[in-house]
Amino acid sequence: MQLTLTRPDDWHLHVRAADALRAVVPYTARCFRRAIIMPNLEIPVATVKQARAYRDEVLAAVPRGIDFEPLMTLYLTEKTTPEQIEKALRSGIVKAVKLYPAGATTNSASGVVRIEQTFPTLECMAAHGLPLLVHGEVTDANVDVFDRESAFIDRVLARLVERFPQLPIVLEHVTTEDGVEFVKSGSGRVAATITPHHLLYNRNAIFEGGLRPHFYCLPVLKRERHRNALVDAATGGDPRFFLGTDSAPHPRSRKESGCGCAGIFSAHAAMPLYAEVFEEAGALDRLEAFASFNGPAFYGLPRNDDTITLVREPWSVPESYPLGTEHVVPLRAGAEVRWQLTCEVADKR
Repeated sequence: MQLTLTRPDDWHLHVRAADALRAVVPYTARCFRRAIIMPNLEIPVATVKQARAYRDEVLAAVPRGIDFEPLMTLYLTEKTTPEQIEKALRSGIVKAVKLYPAGATTNSASGVVRIEQTFPTLECMAAHGLPLLVHGEVTDANVDVFDRESAFIDRVLARLVERFPQLPIVLEHVTTEDGVEFVKSGSGRVAATITPHHLLYNRNAIFEGGLRPHFYCLPVLKRERHRNALVDAATGGDPRFFLGTDSAPHPRSRKESGCGCAGIFSAHAAMPLYAEVFEEAGALDRLEAFASFNGPAFYGLPRNDDTITLVREPWSVPESYPLGTEHVVPLRAGAEVRWQLTCEVADKR
């Protein structure tokens, strides 16, 4: 059995920097035509100049002969000005701005503490239709880690949607039934990306037979009822939900430590893993829209002109892949994936 799809895009991707970047970019480029590149490096990508330099670094890592476009984002801080947004719009390379609540995830210390400080900038973004991408978790120590997305929706996101009704907003890596319902109840201005790991696993995976650090991500995996809500959203045909892997590599040594990093590397098998989810839901006919149509429509970009082909042939994922001088442990390491991507990208025109 095989499945040919319009070449998809990844609307949420981490590629890190330097040797790690050069190791992981090819996995994405061989499958996806475009990818939204996250700006949370150790030195945040907060200006157009930084975004341009980072884009050049990503492009230099794309294998020869592969057509791939990195779509850049700016890291929102309380010092980001409307003037910086104007520069981003003129650049042609910046497609969104990312909101990290300070301390919410990897390299988010420079994120936002007082959301009100960003309102003039958000007003400018709304006026020009530049999307705000949201890491939707509060960082209040009194809020349970499994409730942080729901609390963020109540405390921050609902307020932003009400104040800036024209601002396109993406609730990145949505993980809860609450998040799904919030997107469904809103206008087409609010959308969400869904990762393969949140579709495939619930929080039991973190503790199966012991502590499994390679299943630790932020937002964390949730209860089974939340996973089921995500599967229904992804496979249900609603155009407000689309593909965003949140593939986030860390060296094995930084995952298997006394204070392990959050992030799951899935770029090596992203589309085959999504295909598993859609096959199990009896919705393979809806995978193309989720992966290839809904994201471009939200961002106002054309659909891609080429295709990829998935074949239903099992393969075993290696225990690890090189990551510069170290290694990264991928999702489904040492186990089987039922679908695989053929090597060719074909022009469908």
